Amino acid sequence: MIAKVQEVASQLGIQPTCAALGLSRATFYRNVYAHAARPLIPRSKPLQALSADQTQSVLNILHEPRFIDQSPTEIYAQLLDEQQYHCSIRTMYRILERNAEIRDRRRQREHPKFSKPELLATAPNRVWSWDITKLNGPAKWTYYYLYVVLDIFSRKVVGWLLAERESASLASRLVSEICEREGISQGDLILHMDRGPAMKSKLLSQTLGSLGVTKSHSRPYVSDDNPFSESQFKTLKYRPDFPERFASLAEAEDFCRDFFAWYNHEHHHVSLGLMTPHDIHVGLAQEKWDRRAKVLQQAYASHPERYPRGCPKPPPLPTAAWINKPLAAASAQSADQRAPKGAQADGAVVNEQMPVAVAAKGPTTLFATH
Repeated sequence: MIAKVQEVASQLGIQPTCAALGLSRATFYRNVYAHAARPLIPRSKPLQALSADQTQSVLNILHEPRFIDQSPTEIYAQLLDEQQYHCSIRTMYRILERNAEIRDRRRQREHPKFSKPELLATAPNRVWSWDITKLNGPAKWTYYYLYVVLDIFSRKVVGWLLAERESASLASRLVSEICEREGISQGDLILHMDRGPAMKSKLLSQTLGSLGVTKSHSRPYVSDDNPFSESQFKTLKYRPDFPERFASLAEAEDFCRDFFAWYNHEHHHVSLGLMTPHDIHVGLAQEKWDRRAKVLQQAYASHPERYPRGCPKPPPLPTAAWINKPLAAASAQSADQRAPKGAQADGAVVNEQMPVAVAAKGPTTLFATH
């Protein structure tokens, strides 16, 4: 188009030709006259600029031992008091900058870069999430600390502990007991947590190392890096019978024991295909899904006119759960979408009967209930 404009511009003019072709005149001029661009002319030295000797003299003054810890502003003021003037404060900074002598006097703190956790679980006991929440005690400013370990695939609470304090030793003992009870092998499990004192403790890190458990931490000030534990705590505290305060540690233990038994064995999760964590964790989900499908088939056979879209099916079972969906999970999800509805889909799965680990009042005594 540029060549066409050049060909007919003498007869029709550049502006109408460019308009007819839909070509910007700026583009035409830029391409045609680029070769004729004027060479850059070096800027002439301003009349008020310091000479080379004057610049070196100012630099020597700035290097004097008495000014070694002084800023150009302080040096400028002190020289004026001595009846000396060489240049402005800004010129002193320019001279120092040209000589690579401008930087922070002290090393500045570099904030560490925390990597985004991307965890994928396709079966129970692959990724656990744990956190600590406070339960209000009998008086203001008194709390009981509830430790909860959750399997993100099955959403089952594989263990919990209630104590009067937050402690790395309690967390270490709780994780050790659960791993032994669940039969966790070296290198099979990832334990995800936030960056609380107990989570970052050296004792817990050593325990996880001895158990062969990989630890994972949330990023600071990020609200969605530990969604499973936070969601479970909301379910706990939004129960109709959840009290505003607990009168004693024993009362809190009784409540938690009943709640977690209900949560694992009776609570139907939408993300689990309306199965309970126990069903997913011990492998009962597919059998229950088949029974539900038969019920729906019988309902369809009795009144097919009620189902214009065909025979209904139960919600699909989960095949994966993740924290910050990894790239590998994206391809897995697309494969699930192509699979039959009866196959497992995006979700979470749970462990066996829930053993409950509780800390008795006082020095910790852990015990399990089924």
